[in-house]
Amino acid sequence: MGTFFKKQILYDLFRAYYHARKNKRNTINALRFEIDYETKLFQLYEDLISEKYEIGPSICFISFNPVKREVFAADFRDRIVHHFIYNYISPIFEKIFINDCYSCRPQKGTSYGIKRLDHFIRSCSENYSRDCYILKLDIRGYFMTINKTLLCEKIEKGIKNFSGKIDFEVDFLLRLIDKIIFHNPTKNCRIKGKKENWSGLPKSKSLFFAGENKGLPIGNLTSQLFGNIYLNNFDHFVKCKLGCRYYGRYVDDIVVVHESKEYLKLIVSVIKNYLKEKLFLELHPNKIYLQYFHNGVRFLGAIIKPFRIYITNRIKGKFFKKIVSWHGFSPHQKILSCVNSYLGMMRCYRTYKLRKKIMVEIFLPKFGRCFNVASDFCVIKEI
Repeated sequence: MGTFFKKQILYDLFRAYYHARKNKRNTINALRFEIDYETKLFQLYEDLISEKYEIGPSICFISFNPVKREVFAADFRDRIVHHFIYNYISPIFEKIFINDCYSCRPQKGTSYGIKRLDHFIRSCSENYSRDCYILKLDIRGYFMTINKTLLCEKIEKGIKNFSGKIDFEVDFLLRLIDKIIFHNPTKNCRIKGKKENWSGLPKSKSLFFAGENKGLPIGNLTSQLFGNIYLNNFDHFVKCKLGCRYYGRYVDDIVVVHESKEYLKLIVSVIKNYLKEKLFLELHPNKIYLQYFHNGVRFLGAIIKPFRIYITNRIKGKFFKKIVSWHGFSPHQKILSCVNSYLGMMRCYRTYKLRKKIMVEIFLPKFGRCFNVASDFCVIKEI
């Protein structure tokens, strides 16, 4: 490895550290690493270029929101490496991803996905003047069934086929990516929480029951990017080969809008066979929904109906519970940021009466002396 690339790696490692600690600076792991962080980053740099880097233990726990899932939280030192990898390869694959792949991408996300689906329905139905149908599909235990060898092949092919300028040592990065992908966090992890938390969790959603050479931990930044890479060819297959103009995907949640109900029924088996034969994945048989657009559709925490979009009862309930759980001694900054986050998300949809009800009946009686609420109930400010 040349001197130029070694200097570049050190610079990019510091950049990755600043990205990793963003919004995480008050966590115990981040604070512990920040003590003499320059020395630790230089040591990490030496471990990387000498290929002596070893992945530390993860913390495994069950997350109940928005749904029950098993999460592996990597050590902060390893998160820096995840950002280091992401910063290198994300710009490459951004050029080959379809526009309607929404997860873990700049300027995308859930809000963008909801707006796109609303646009699909409007366009396909010619502004709700003719029939169209919505097909929703889900991949069973997606992250736990990703084939690691096939994933590595896709990443290597994508990087080596990139026609633009590459400012990193390709072989060095591919070896590091292989180490991340083939690492099994279940062999070296600390369990957080009670054993009962795992009761009722299907084996298809647990990395402890993943097959040999399968599974990525939910919770790593790299896992989100790798998940998009793994399904990239599938996205192009649906858009180009099947001719589904109105197609979108958020992780393993797939949605297709078409004017023909029979056509959507037909492509279910085609998609099922492609996933099974090409990617070793399986459609969830109980999560195949085909419905008329007028009935509305749930997608990414929203209910999309003609001329209007609502938020789901789950998000409403979480907002109610948050405010009720706070007491007078709660940190004002925490309340301010949390409430404004919910209000900012809700203002994108038809929720004026709901925002007014929450603010007037619940929030103001508890915190009216500390905060001012805007007249449109879209933001609060500290007095």
